[in-house]
Amino acid sequence: MAITIAILSQKGGTGKTTVTRSLAEGLTRSGLNTLAIDADPQGNLSEYFAVPADAFPTLGEVLAGQKKAVDAIHNGVVPANLGLAEAELMLAGKIGRELTLRNALREAKRRYDIVLIDCPPTLGLLTVNALVASDQAILSTEAEHFSEQGAEQAMEVIGLARENLNPELELLGVLLNIADMRTNHARATLEILRKSFEGKVFNTVIKRSIVYPESARASRSIFDYRRRKALDYANLTVEVLERLGLEEPLGNARKLVSEITPASKA
Repeated sequence: MAITIAILSQKGGTGKTTVTRSLAEGLTRSGLNTLAIDADPQGNLSEYFAVPADAFPTLGEVLAGQKKAVDAIHNGVVPANLGLAEAELMLAGKIGRELTLRNALREAKRRYDIVLIDCPPTLGLLTVNALVASDQAILSTEAEHFSEQGAEQAMEVIGLARENLNPELELLGVLLNIADMRTNHARATLEILRKSFEGKVFNTVIKRSIVYPESARASRSIFDYRRRKALDYANLTVEVLERLGLEEPLGNARKLVSEITPASKA
C-alpha cells in the first residue's frame, strides 16, 4: 500500500507545485513507483507533467464518482482543471464528503509505492480531502512574514484533520522554499521556523532560481531541464526517504545526489 503525502501551503506562490513535481521525479529516480495527484483546480501540476488541457478523465470526474482514479492517470499524474472547482462544490453537500478522495484512491494506492497530492493554496474542502487521504504532510513556506503566518494556519488544519478524521496523519516536515539565503531575512525566517516547528524543518532549503519556472513552462522536471540545478531536490528526496525509513530507495537517492554534486563540492 502506497505511502501518501499531501504537499500544502496556505497561500499561492510558495513553490508547492514545483516541490510536488520535483519530489515525484526524485522519488521515481530512486526506484519508487510514484503517482502524483493534482488537487488544485488551476491544474498547474498537470501542465508540469505535460498533460494536455483537454485530458479526460480528471480528478473532478473521480471525486464526482464518475470514473476510477486508476483510469484517470495521465503521464504519472491524475490531472485537474477548472472542473475540479465544480466537483468541490458538489462535495459540499455530500455526506462523508471529507472521505471522498481517500476512498477513491484505494485501488491506486495498491499499485504505487508513493502518492503525492498537490493541494490547492487554500485550506478548504479539497485540502481537507487530501489530508484525510494522506499518511504524511509536507508544508511548503516562503521566507516572508505572511507565509510564516500561513504555515501556522496550515498546521491548525492538519491538527483538526488528525483529531477528527485521520488520527494517523503526521507532519513529515516543513520546507523553506524559494529562499535567497544570502539575505538576513531568509536566514532569520529559517531560524524562526526551526524554533516554531522543532525537529520538523528540513535541512534542505530550496533556493530561489529562475530555472524552476522555466522548467515548469517547458513541462520538464528540473532533473531533465537543468540537471545541475536539481541538487536541492535530490537532497530533499534523501531527507524525505530518511524520515520515511525507506532504506533501499534511500541508497539510490544518495547516489543521485553524488552524481549531481559538482566535483568541487563532493
